[in-house]
Amino acid sequence: MRALAALLLAIAPLTAMPRAAHADFNVCNYSGGRVGVALGYKDADGWVTEGWWNLSDRTCEALLRGGLVARYYYVYAIDYDRGGEWTGQAFMCSRDKEFTIRGIDNCLARGYDRTGFYEVDTGDQRSWTMQLTNSAKTSDTPTAAPPGLPAGNAKGDRAPGGPAKR
Repeated sequence: MRALAALLLAIAPLTAMPRAAHADFNVCNYSGGRVGVALGYKDADGWVTEGWWNLSDRTCEALLRGGLVARYYYVYAIDYDRGGEWTGQAFMCSRDKEFTIRGIDNCLARGYDRTGFYEVDTGDQRSWTMQLTNSAKTSDTPTAAPPGLPAGNAKGDRAPGGPAKR
């Protein structure tokens, strides 16, 4: 009986330990319409762009699952209902249909579109949520924040070797 009690006391702290939080790169659509989202990022083999995630209004989607491994990610989104877009000066490859494209150079020569993606500085957070919103401004900028912090973009130096900027 004593041995069983000792074993239970040894196991109890292990079961009470908090579990690791689920970390992802999420995009939430609060634009008032349907949007299509493309994502650019650097993995172990180099630059990758992927699309399209189709998000209805007031929905969120995990574009990357697991802990984030880079500081900078790149997003391009289009508003299917109003024709607007969320764009930036980090040029990467994309196309109209579903895609996964390796590399960001010579997009046009390789048969892809050259698209301006918005740079998202995650500040080396393990998880990030970006909100696409519609504002009265002519150029709309998405807002982004790690969980538990207010929306906004952290300032910092760009990682070397990132997408070319014009």
